[in-house]
Amino acid sequence: MPIFQYKGYNSEGMETSGAVEAQGRSDAIAVIKAKQIFPAEILEIIRKREIGIFRRKDETFLPDMTRHLAMLLSSGVPLMDAFHSLASEYNGFYGDLLTEIRERVSGGASLHRALKDYGNIFPEYYINMVQAGEESGSLDMVLIKIADFLEKQASIKERVRSAMVYPVLMIGVSILVLFFIFSFIMPKIVVIFSETRGSLPFITVILISISNFVAKYWWVILAVCAAAIGFLRKLFRDSRSQVDRIILKLPGNIVQSLYYARFARTMGVLLDGGIPVLKALKLSAKSIGNMELETSVLGTVEKVAAGQQISSSLTGFPPLLIRLVSTGEKSGKLAETLHRAASSYEEQFGRKIERALSLFEPAMILLMGFVVCIIVLAVLLPIFQMNQLIK
Repeated sequence: MPIFQYKGYNSEGMETSGAVEAQGRSDAIAVIKAKQIFPAEILEIIRKREIGIFRRKDETFLPDMTRHLAMLLSSGVPLMDAFHSLASEYNGFYGDLLTEIRERVSGGASLHRALKDYGNIFPEYYINMVQAGEESGSLDMVLIKIADFLEKQASIKERVRSAMVYPVLMIGVSILVLFFIFSFIMPKIVVIFSETRGSLPFITVILISISNFVAKYWWVILAVCAAAIGFLRKLFRDSRSQVDRIILKLPGNIVQSLYYARFARTMGVLLDGGIPVLKALKLSAKSIGNMELETSVLGTVEKVAAGQQISSSLTGFPPLLIRLVSTGEKSGKLAETLHRAASSYEEQFGRKIERALSLFEPAMILLMGFVVCIIVLAVLLPIFQMNQLIK
C-alpha cells in the first residue's frame, strides 16, 4: 500500500509529523484524524523499488546491514531508531531504501510486510525469517542467524571468485601472447621464408597459414568469439535444465559439493529461524542454483506433505547427506545436523578448488611450453634446411 507523509497539529496544538500506510489519500486523512491529528500537509512517498539498470548491486549491503540491525536491536535500541541510524550510514539508493522502510514501519506496517515491496533486495527466505522472528518476539536473534548465513554465503562466493581469477588471467594472457606472436612477430619472420624457393616443412607451412589468417582476418576471429559467447549464453539460458543435469555428472564433484552445501546451510538456517519444514524445503530449493536438484527438492515437498520423512523422499543427493538428514530427524536435531553437513561440504569444496588450481598451473605451463616448442620448431627447421643447402 502507498505511504503518506504528513505534517499537522495534535489536539494540544503542537506541530507534529509522521507517516501512515493507507489505500489512498482519503484513507490516509481518516487514519491521521483517528490519531487526533489535524493534517496540514499530506504527501505520498514514491518508493524506489528497483536498482537502476546502470547501478551495480552492492553485495555487501545486505549482510552488513543485517548484522548492524541485529547488533542495535540486541543492545535494546528501538526498531525505528535502529533504522534511522542505519539510514544515516548509507548514501544514495540504499540510504533512501532504509528511510522508506522506516517510514512504512512507523506508519503501522510490520517489518516483514515493509520488506516485501523490495523483493529484488531482500530474498524470500529473508522476509519469511523476519516474519517468524517478529511473531516469536525474537527478531534480534533471527537477524543474527540471517547475518551469519549471509556472511557465510558471501565468503563462499568470494572464494569462488578468487579461485577463478588466476585461471582466467592465465588463459587471457596466453591468448594475448599468441595473438601478438601470430599478428606481429610471425609475419616478419615469414618474409624471410617467402624468398626461399625450397619447400618448407609442413609444420612451418601450417604456422605461416595461421599467421596470415590472423593478420588479415583478426576481426573475423573476434566476431566469431563474440558470437560463440552469445550462443553459449543463450544455450545455457534456454536449456538450463539439461545443462544443470550435465553439471551434476561432471567428474570431481567440485560444483556438486557447493550445491549440497547451499541446500544444507539454507535449510538449517530456515529451520533455526522458526520456518515450517515445508516452506523451508521450498525456499531451500530456490537457493541451490541447480534446476535438477531444485526439482528434486520440490518433489520432496509433496511427499513430505503426504506424511513421508524428508530422508526417505529426498532424491538426487549423496547417500551421506541423506543419512545425516535421517539421523537429524530421528534425534530431533535436524537443523544442527544440517549445519554440520553444510560445514563439511563447504570444506570439501574448498579443498577441491585448491587441488584443481594446483593442477591447473602446471597444466597451463605444459600447454604453453608445447605451443612455444611448436613455434620454435616451425621457425628453426627451415633455417636448418637453408644451412644444409648452403653446405
